[in-house]
Amino acid sequence: MLVIEGLTAGYGGAPVLHGVGLHAAPGKVTCVMGRNGAGKTTLMRAIMGQLRASSGTIHLDGEALHGLPAHEVPRHGVALVPQGRRLFGPLTVAENIEIGLMTRRKGRAVREHVLDLFPRLRERLDQQARTLSGGEQQMLALARALCLEPKVLLLDEPTEGLQPSMIRLIRDTVLKLKATGVAVVLVEQRVEAVLEVADSVAFMAQGRVAEVLPAHGLTPQSPQFATWVGV
Repeated sequence: MLVIEGLTAGYGGAPVLHGVGLHAAPGKVTCVMGRNGAGKTTLMRAIMGQLRASSGTIHLDGEALHGLPAHEVPRHGVALVPQGRRLFGPLTVAENIEIGLMTRRKGRAVREHVLDLFPRLRERLDQQARTLSGGEQQMLALARALCLEPKVLLLDEPTEGLQPSMIRLIRDTVLKLKATGVAVVLVEQRVEAVLEVADSVAFMAQGRVAEVLPAHGLTPQSPQFATWVGV
């Protein structure tokens, strides 16, 4: 269980998150929604240790993550697929995957499992990451994250700019991970995509979690989407 309590963080002394609390349970998908500037990406960065929290706590299975240097957080079982993917463009697909394996010292079996999830990447192992299509780059970013065999997977706008077939692939992968007990925290703006996979939806506004609701009680016409997301 990922448990965030009272998390405050920001940039250059200007707070963006104000006492955020959020729980992400194994085998569940927690979607985080909100307008631009609500603090969603800042929350992802704070969980990963890329942004130092000024107060509050982050625990995974009772182990404190807050205060750890950023390079240590993935070794504790948290992986991030960031907005914009941030691949090593000049490196090949195989080399990007190897970097993911090295983080938690995983071996060939994990590599093969990841490539089975994304067979198109197996066909492009010697191709530079920057030459892949947008959908293929998103596959690679997700594959690299899964090389950590994470307990918690953070996805920041993973379907942005993708064609429908790639969006379906991302959805199916999230559902497979959910079935294996991975806790998924998904930042997403597309209401339909959220309702297809989510167990709960946390609505953020002005750096706070304004409301958390079970997804099964929501529809695309639910007023919360207009109130907190503007759709």
